[in-house]
Amino acid sequence: MSRKRAIWLTIGGVLVVVLMAGLAIFQPWLLFVDKEVDEGDDAGAVVGTASGGLTDTAVPSADGAGETRVVLASAEFIDAEHGTTGTAVIYRRSDGSRSLRIEDLDTSNGPDLHVWLTDRPSGGDCDGCRGSWGIYDDGAYVELGALKGNQGSQNYEIPDDADLAPMRSVVIWCDRFNVAFGTAAIG
Repeated sequence: MSRKRAIWLTIGGVLVVVLMAGLAIFQPWLLFVDKEVDEGDDAGAVVGTASGGLTDTAVPSADGAGETRVVLASAEFIDAEHGTTGTAVIYRRSDGSRSLRIEDLDTSNGPDLHVWLTDRPSGGDCDGCRGSWGIYDDGAYVELGALKGNQGSQNYEIPDDADLAPMRSVVIWCDRFNVAFGTAAIG
């Protein structure tokens, strides 16, 4: 084998390895594949909106309604790095547990997407300037789990020990690239 041919084979091998690594990291096919989810809403009847917001602990009972829940916060998603629409609603159930329901979500699919509650404001920190959508892991946050689908309605339990007092937004967060896909102001 000639020296020139060996160099070209080596370059070709390196390019194949780089291409494969790039595909594994970026997963570009996810931009063309939607994952739809349609989880049913909680069975507890909504009996009102909490006057104290996220820190309200009172849950009024509804006579004969069985399990009840109140809305602690509700907000529409806004775009971040990707176009995102839908509604985020945080509930407190009559048993004291809390949950997040994301309704009618529509965002881009991506690698390693998660749902967070964070102390950072919805909409970034500098009106869309460079780096504005990467701030959500700079402060306090509560990870609720992997995003179940980039389209549809889904539910997430909020841990009992999670302090919601400082939380200001719900974030669809891409752990792989440390950016928000969309945010909703809850506090």
